[in-house]
Amino acid sequence: MAVPKRKTSQHRKRIRRAHHAIGKPNLRPCPNCGTFGIPHRACSNCGMYKGMLIIAPKVKKVKEDKGKA
Repeated sequence: MAVPKRKTSQHRKRIRRAHHAIGKPNLRPCPNCGTFGIPHRACSNCGMYKGMLIIAPKVKKVKEDKGKA
């Protein structure tokens, strides 16, 4: 079994891992609503893809205050 003869230095280790960083996401504006999202996917805001409604958009419920009446 192969065993390293010397400890790998921090410098050598960091040079090797220089390309392991996560890159920025590739986002495109939705042609329908303008929000940014992943290309070639249905818009998470309006549910449109290529001019067709694919997913019905979720409606946010408004919370009512119980103290006011």
